[in-house]
Amino acid sequence: MLLRGDVSDIGVTCQAFRECQARPYAGDPMREIEVTVGHPEGLHARPAARFVQTARRFRSRIWVLYNGREADAKSLLSLLVLGVEQGAVITIRAEGEDAEQSLEALKEVAIGQ
Repeated sequence: MLLRGDVSDIGVTCQAFRECQARPYAGDPMREIEVTVGHPEGLHARPAARFVQTARRFRSRIWVLYNGREADAKSLLSLLVLGVEQGAVITIRAEGEDAEQSLEALKEVAIGQ
């Protein structure tokens, strides 16, 4: 399943996502940013679809963390299940060759620009 509340599926026990240093594969370093969602609809319907379309332009693996849960940023259903509302603070994580660019692009979408 794309939505996870913990990281036990990769065989690692972590107290919190930020403390977890394990990755399911070796690659470029993971980067992350925190963003306050500015769109009046939050990440629902059209804004969520735009977020997913933007994420899919990049080769990096990208996740959204909210309320202790993690979603694949390239899956609309996974993102919608998080229930992110306007004003919520989300963490966007990316790992891969274009991680930095993906985070910048997704930040713009999340804040509603």
